[in-house]
Amino acid sequence: MKFKHISVLLNETIDSLNINPDGIYVDCTLGGGGHSIEILKRLSPKGRLIGIDQDKDALKAASEKLKEFNNVTYVHNNFYNIDDILEELNLSEVDGITMDLGVSSYQLDEASRGFSYMSEAPLDMRMDRSKSFSAYDVVNSYSEQQLFKVIIEYGEDSFARKIARSIVKKRNDKPIETTKELVEIIDRAIPNKFKKNGHPAKKTFQAIRIEVNKELDVLDKAINDSVNRLKKGGRLSIITFHSLEDRIVKNKFRQLQNPCTCPPDFPICVCGKKPVIKIITRKPIEPSEKEKQENSRSKSAKLRVCEKI
Repeated sequence: MKFKHISVLLNETIDSLNINPDGIYVDCTLGGGGHSIEILKRLSPKGRLIGIDQDKDALKAASEKLKEFNNVTYVHNNFYNIDDILEELNLSEVDGITMDLGVSSYQLDEASRGFSYMSEAPLDMRMDRSKSFSAYDVVNSYSEQQLFKVIIEYGEDSFARKIARSIVKKRNDKPIETTKELVEIIDRAIPNKFKKNGHPAKKTFQAIRIEVNKELDVLDKAINDSVNRLKKGGRLSIITFHSLEDRIVKNKFRQLQNPCTCPPDFPICVCGKKPVIKIITRKPIEPSEKEKQENSRSKSAKLRVCEKI
């Protein structure tokens, strides 16, 4: 299957980076190369792009899409390791960094990857298929309490307790091996009257995917390390797709803009912590109605931007 991914908030993200033609930019989630190709179009031959992705299929597709450009470095890794990646490339500072979080259209549409509740496939959901830990391991080895915690925290599903109990009960008969089996378990666990707002398995699949790929665990550190690597005036632009990610980005940006830990009634700051960034987007940038209609997967997207000071 051809790697296909429609880049969300494309123009808004590129504009937010304030691209310097001779600068160095990092695309932490290269995907199909949609954002990267627009960055490269704005770079001179002196400029450089570092494209990171943990999915080898994405790297292969992007390298084909960007083959006309000679100023791209491809890195198979998780952006959690951005500090080490830039260190290995002998880059102390960069001009801008972008992250497009979540799962790509290709990963959802490629049934064999096991991300989608709409297709039957082995329980997988690994963004990096060189890793051994998969959705199968979460579903078949986590205790009922662990499953409940994952589903309630990452899926925010009010039926998390019942779904976790149903999974454990079913796997006592035999291991749960496919997405279809898991969907059927979830479907039976949720009363019909509560199935009106979207697919009943959506929240649980999201939760398991986040757990498999440790998506939220990597974010806090990655933001810190990214900001540390920005030049003065350099920008970090992050697209999120659900409230958990957006909350982490929003709170992290606020903390970096106002790191003072002194009590509010202190007349002056004595902790010595100075602002590291300024927030460019007081409110997140959201897709236009036109983009939402043309690409339904963009509906929940939010772009937040900060600048190193």
